[in-house]
Amino acid sequence: MEIQSCDALAGKKCQPCEGGVEPSTLEHAQEQLKHLDGWYLTHDGQRIRKDWTVKNFVAGMAFFNKVMELAEGDAHHPDIHLEGYRNASIEMWTHAIGGLSENDFILAAKIDQVPIELNS
Repeated sequence: MEIQSCDALAGKKCQPCEGGVEPSTLEHAQEQLKHLDGWYLTHDGQRIRKDWTVKNFVAGMAFFNKVMELAEGDAHHPDIHLEGYRNASIEMWTHAIGGLSENDFILAAKIDQVPIELNS
């Protein structure tokens, strides 16, 4: 996998992954995340995550509904969390390979383009 800009990633479509693909190396993931604002590694570099503080519960659910449509369209589904009614987070990895694939970075770039009503 090559390092790509956020725009280049967002212009791609996730590809089906049923395994048999090597997960991204830690070094590659760290370099790729330099191009994705606010995303960071978790679980020893096996997942990526981003956190937001939304305006209120409704804003969080509206954001998650948009992310759901996006994820469903790409057939790549993140874990989404809303805690304390304003603390939103999304975590991703490619389950079939037990680590990160290009799909995770593609969906992260697309999620970054989804409007979100933040707490000011």
